[in-house]
Amino acid sequence: MAAVHVAVWDDRDRVGGGRAPTASRASVTPAAAPPALFIHNIFTWGSDSTYGFAGQRPLADSRRLLLMDRRGYGDSPDTARSDFDVDAEDVVEVLGAEASAAGPGGAHLVGHGNGAVAALIAAARRPDLVRSLALVQPSAFTAAAHHPVVADLLDRVRDGAPGIPDGVTPEQYLRASTEGLGMAMPEPTSRRLRAVATSMRERPVWEAEIPLEAIRGAALPVLVICGTWERAPAAYREHVGLPLMAVAESLTDSLGGRLLRVPGYYPHTQEPAAVNAALREFWG
Repeated sequence: MAAVHVAVWDDRDRVGGGRAPTASRASVTPAAAPPALFIHNIFTWGSDSTYGFAGQRPLADSRRLLLMDRRGYGDSPDTARSDFDVDAEDVVEVLGAEASAAGPGGAHLVGHGNGAVAALIAAARRPDLVRSLALVQPSAFTAAAHHPVVADLLDRVRDGAPGIPDGVTPEQYLRASTEGLGMAMPEPTSRRLRAVATSMRERPVWEAEIPLEAIRGAALPVLVICGTWERAPAAYREHVGLPLMAVAESLTDSLGGRLLRVPGYYPHTQEPAAVNAALREFWG
């Protein structure tokens, strides 16, 4: 049994409401479609509609979607400190369990932000369990350390950028991270605040060693999805958007992948139709 919670969405039995298949689906056997495993970012959980993958639910009409809650998030158990290496091991465990249940062949892997870092590490450790790798604005900064805007970010954080002051509550941190940057703050429910508290304790992603050579060697198909950030608040775009765009471009080049740019700064929640269409095409 996996150490983390995994929500399963499978709407194939409801497709068409019992009607005959359309021409676009007539040649497809839904039961044979490999599943997809989604790994979320900070402040959220797998099925969350604000920052998670609720907008990808339509993809469950053709395959099983597995939405993993990282430790300390959603319905997974608490953790003293969230860690991308531990998350990667959990991803491998979920992939292995899926292979045991559904047979060999692997699953499509989708990661967002810090979840994409875990997905990259997991794919390098067990490429035999992964059919493809889709990275939504991956926070894999060390993989693009040569890029000036990323190098500046890494210099700031490694030289002792201010951490979270003692006494700051999860609600205060959530407000500063959203309204403080010119964005709307989501409702501070207990579920949201637990996710924020876990995010405040996450191991910094700039400590991650991204195994690019192992992923290249596995010849996995790679899709990188990035926002254009033109509508983002200026401070958010400067401090977060520019480095993330640089990482997306660098990973695309390093892994021989395809880069999809969509409007906005949260691609899968702000432009779910475009992202879902790209994933359908990518998965084949």
